[in-house]
Amino acid sequence: MDFTYTEAQHDLAELTRRIAADHPPTAPHGTGGFDRDLWRALASAGVLDAALPSNVGGGGFGVLEQCAILHELGRAAAPVPYVPAISPAAAVLAEFGDGELLERWLVPVVRAAAVLTAAVPDDGAPTEFALAPDGGLTGEAQTAPYGAFADGLLIQAATADGDVLALVGADDPGLELAPQRVVDHADAALVRAAAVRPRAVLPAKAVPFLRRRLTLGACARQLGVVERALELTAAYAGERHQFGTPIGGFQAVRHRLADGYIDVDAVRLSLWQAAWRLSATSEDPQHDHSAPARTGGGAPDGDRGQGPDPDADVDVAIATAKYWAAEAGHRVAHTAVHVHGGVGIDVDHDVHRYFVAAKRGEFAGGGATAQLHRLGELLA
Repeated sequence: MDFTYTEAQHDLAELTRRIAADHPPTAPHGTGGFDRDLWRALASAGVLDAALPSNVGGGGFGVLEQCAILHELGRAAAPVPYVPAISPAAAVLAEFGDGELLERWLVPVVRAAAVLTAAVPDDGAPTEFALAPDGGLTGEAQTAPYGAFADGLLIQAATADGDVLALVGADDPGLELAPQRVVDHADAALVRAAAVRPRAVLPAKAVPFLRRRLTLGACARQLGVVERALELTAAYAGERHQFGTPIGGFQAVRHRLADGYIDVDAVRLSLWQAAWRLSATSEDPQHDHSAPARTGGGAPDGDRGQGPDPDADVDVAIATAKYWAAEAGHRVAHTAVHVHGGVGIDVDHDVHRYFVAAKRGEFAGGGATAQLHRLGELLA
């Protein structure tokens, strides 16, 4: 398969890279994780709405272009909430929201005037919120990404008829957002809801739509993080001398860097495979996003011989990409710190930003073990 960038992907990636380079991180370590100036610059340049449908005022591009943008944001370790505010939250509203929701929530988000986040369980974990028949939302979730800055949340909630997405405002009665400092200092939030009345309830088919894009977005960002971390580490290994020779000339260091190269390539190939599969199904007007992924055999029971399930193929590809994003996040992050030596534990050095970004990306949505369990369920 040829994953060469299209002209649109290339242009959006280059634009994102230039804007991120013009807004290098300036906040001291541990002071929070949201660069509002960079976020507004991305909005002004049209990056935030570029990959949203044209019928809601976006550029008409899709998940492939979103991944190209996220790759560059990962390379910069940029502290902005493209995941989850744009992909998947804004994308979900564009797909399932009505005119009022779009005007109230989507427009402010793409103009950088508001932040949306998502509170969904990790892969393999139970749903943490319940939506009662009378409409009250109750539950608790840890570390909603960028929750400390959120103006609204999309919350996965259980009902008698299956899970749905409930949209709530940060200031709604009964909702509590308690800031939590996480490893990459992105200032997440503990979300507590006590009989909160949602602003809107999106249908069951919105849940897999959101979850796939949330995981895929995390993988795309992680690709940029580990790719840049490895570049910094290889450059340092060529500059740092020990015993009169660059440390990159030592066999043990060369092997660590070579292993890192293989890991980064595994993330790259599995990410673009998953993005291509999701793009191919989501852009098919005859495809129904609500079709559940099968969990056994080559087709659902009673449907043997009727061909592959495209949703199941997408879920397998995304779980595979997330497995590699988690594994590479762990290995490349530790290689970067080890090869940098004492510099690697300096919290003011660039490599530390990539270390904590990779560790956050490793566990976002479920780590490597959770993805293997999911793959087992999908393929068994």
